[in-house]
Amino acid sequence: MQRHEMKIDDRTLSYVDSGGSGRPLLALHGGLSEGLAFAGLAAHLGDAWRVIAPDQRGHGSSDRAPHHRREGYVCDAVALLDHLGLDTPVALLGYSLGGLNAYHLAAAHPDRISALIDIDATVEIRPTTEGPLFDFLRGMRYTAATREELLEAAGPVGAQFVEQALRPLPSGEGWRLPFHPQDMLDSIEACRGDHWDAWLASTCPALLIHATHSQALRQDIADAMVARRPKTSYTPLNGDHFVPFTDPQGVDDAVGTFLATL
Repeated sequence: MQRHEMKIDDRTLSYVDSGGSGRPLLALHGGLSEGLAFAGLAAHLGDAWRVIAPDQRGHGSSDRAPHHRREGYVCDAVALLDHLGLDTPVALLGYSLGGLNAYHLAAAHPDRISALIDIDATVEIRPTTEGPLFDFLRGMRYTAATREELLEAAGPVGAQFVEQALRPLPSGEGWRLPFHPQDMLDSIEACRGDHWDAWLASTCPALLIHATHSQALRQDIADAMVARRPKTSYTPLNGDHFVPFTDPQGVDDAVGTFLATL
């Protein structure tokens, strides 16, 4: 996976690209993550697919953005497709936050998307940013003189999201997180709402990969998502919402099997 950059207005959007002549697959990571999360998937798919994975706005090596509403994420993805000259429909995959962004992208630009893979992203989102689930974000520091200071402030929960992804500051004098904690809280809150209309708006073949012990996607909602949207198949995996990290082989196999049908 080679890293590249593009400009959107005065912002830098960073992305990784496996390259080659394979069919393009645009892959959108989850919150608090980055495009390199799909390096294993790219290796699994091999030469048949060219995996293109942006660090979505405010994540990884991409610049912070003025807001984290859905239209901003979608516009960034379209700008990347335009930048790469991908004007014919591409396959699209998204996990969690990226899954929400993916099915909104497919709804808004159906002519750009040939197939949709949703990894454990629900359509009914009522986040609670107060409480233990996201408390670690409130205690995090965005920058510090040393990596150790950032990891100590992140605590045991937050460290699992940042330990391998810390960035040196441009000046070389200190380090930063791969996301700003307040941006992530804003992004979580911006997901709030009923997204059924967007999920049902696209008509391309789709796959829902569902972690059967997910904290984000209930079984009854997953069943309804498959039943109500035509041409949607279903793959359950035994795990929680973090299944791409706890069962990467299961996710990679499900994605590869679906893509082979296209």
